[in-house]
Amino acid sequence: MTTIRRSILAILVGGAMLAGAVVGAIGFSGIAANAASTPTGGAARNADATAAPGTATGVFVSNEDPAHEATESAEREAQEEAGQRPAVP
Repeated sequence: MTTIRRSILAILVGGAMLAGAVVGAIGFSGIAANAASTPTGGAARNADATAAPGTATGVFVSNEDPAHEATESAEREAQEEAGQRPAVP
């Protein structure tokens, strides 16, 4: 009789641990997905674009300095104009 009770207890504890792991995995995966998103609203984008240079805002702002513009490739300029972070030198 004692072994039956121990078996039932082991099954209940194992099930509770499994349920906790599933709930934790679902909860943390949702948080990670939301943290990686970027704002798409016009007001948030404008606020980030007007921030002081050198501050980390998460929105790419191209370098429009004439000395920099003279040395960059056409592909890089096209990516900057499209609002993308350049992947080419």
